[in-house]
Amino acid sequence: MKTKTRKSIIKRFKFTKNGKVLRRATGQNHYRSKETGEKKRQQRKWVLVHKSEVKKINKNK
Repeated sequence: MKTKTRKSIIKRFKFTKNGKVLRRATGQNHYRSKETGEKKRQQRKWVLVHKSEVKKINKNK
């Protein structure tokens, strides 16, 4: 029987054609008034997930 897709993983991560996994940058919820505009803009971008975590994510995808 085919396993179901974990919807939570599909919503939280992006998967590239080459097998890379991207996540959102952390620290975007609150206490941001002290941060510079440059840092806020940088945190909007997607960040590569570490190799050790990629295996776990792909296994549960």
